[in-house]
Amino acid sequence: MAHHQAASVIDIAGASLLLLWAMAMWAAVAVLAYANRRTVRPWIFRGSAAVIILGIVGQLGHIQEHVAQTGYWVMHSGQQPWMTPWGDGLAAGFAGADPGKPSLGMEILHLIGNFIFLAGIAGVMIITRHALGSRARRWARMGVWMQGIHGLEHLALTLSVALGASQAIGLSTWFGVLEPGPGLWTYRIWWHFLANVLGSVIFAVALVHLWRERRHVAATFDVGSHAPASPSGWRLADPSDPSDQSDPSDPSGRGATVGAGAGGRTPA
Repeated sequence: MAHHQAASVIDIAGASLLLLWAMAMWAAVAVLAYANRRTVRPWIFRGSAAVIILGIVGQLGHIQEHVAQTGYWVMHSGQQPWMTPWGDGLAAGFAGADPGKPSLGMEILHLIGNFIFLAGIAGVMIITRHALGSRARRWARMGVWMQGIHGLEHLALTLSVALGASQAIGLSTWFGVLEPGPGLWTYRIWWHFLANVLGSVIFAVALVHLWRERRHVAATFDVGSHAPASPSGWRLADPSDPSDQSDPSDPSGRGATVGAGAGGRTPA
């Protein structure tokens, strides 16, 4: 799956911006997660929302690449995997990290795309931290596990090529056992396509629940003074109580009460 397109100035600039995008998102995730551990502040809510939006935009661009690649495979199943012109350009930009390893740029591109996606899901976890029993949080946790494993797969693929392996080593290449050819191409294309579709569906469900719960989630950050009472099945966490920082053991939420938010204010 090597791509040998020569990198232009635009390709290098685009790759650099994408890398900065991912770095900025993960820096934001680290700051927001740390700040959200004890103290509830409105800026954490807004920052988390921004991370989520950037994650959505990034994943839309990421999954369209896999959809296009899989569509090309359906029409040309025996040919070498295809990438969109913009995907090829970004891969060429990243390939400048080591021109002697043509496939490294493509591996770096997909690694960064997956970590942008993971940061977006992590944003849902941060924004719902104090909304115990939130359905959005449950789906986001599932997404973090799913996409975390997928991200580790891409990390293994990228590092194996960077360290000099003749081909990428990971679950999607049968750990390098499959020889380059239609068999490997088919398996890898569909492996990553299905992983991205599944992860995207989980993320989408989490976002639907987050939208439905948006006023209640905002109330946990004291954002908006007229948020309605929390729906049955979940309650607001008390950030001053260490024992109140994880989801209730009863997933149904029966018996849960609406606790006070930051400063002891109960949303009305």
